Amino acid sequence: MKLARIATDDGPVAGRYEDGVVHTDDGVYEVGTDADFLPPCEPSALYCVGRNFAATIDQMEYERPDEPDFFIKPPASLVGHEDPIPYPAFSDEVTYAGELAAVIDEPCRNLSEDEVPEVVRGYTIMNDMDALDQGGRTPRKAFDASGPLGPWIETAVDPTAIDMYTDVAGERRQEANTELMLFDPYEIISHLSRRVTFRPGDVVSFGSPANPGLVEPGDTVEITYEGVGTLRNTVVDSSDREKLALEGETVRS
Repeated sequence: MKLARIATDDGPVAGRYEDGVVHTDDGVYEVGTDADFLPPCEPSALYCVGRNFAATIDQMEYERPDEPDFFIKPPASLVGHEDPIPYPAFSDEVTYAGELAAVIDEPCRNLSEDEVPEVVRGYTIMNDMDALDQGGRTPRKAFDASGPLGPWIETAVDPTAIDMYTDVAGERRQEANTELMLFDPYEIISHLSRRVTFRPGDVVSFGSPANPGLVEPGDTVEITYEGVGTLRNTVVDSSDREKLALEGETVRS
């Protein structure tokens, strides 16, 4: 089942997505006509694991980690499926990275790997945008719209062997399978749960396959994880940052 959040003229609503329509307790909404996609959850934080594919480590000349290596993106990094990504005005070297992500369903901590499936609402897709020419992970990773997420949460998928690919401006840039991860999703969530208390809606992403690469304004990035969906966003001029919704606002395109 696909769970979606959408922006309607009456505000955000959530429900089951099927064939272009979201079914809610209060009615039925056609996406693109009656509503637009929002990020599919409202996390207190996005916990992002890096250096989790051997090919990426080799490409970027990183050291291989002994345990999951993570950083945090704030809620301000979120935008939804089809939302624009304003190119950050402070950077000249911005990259995409197509990642599978889990959405936590209940407060939890100190999980065993066997307990992880019980607390995961489902899986979605994240584009881990990175301003490579900035110093330190937080300035690089935590800017507005640096974490496109969506289009929905798929509740019925095995995350351990999913084919993925990323297309940028119509060109295939990434292609891999989640079985190539150094640390699998259950291992990562268990590891993080011994360090942080998860809250409902929190996101855990599992790292990018090889070939995270540069984007420019005008590029459309499409990230597909088979059985989950396709996340699509277009990079736009930095001036469009002013059009991003502020707290409490719902903006329909």
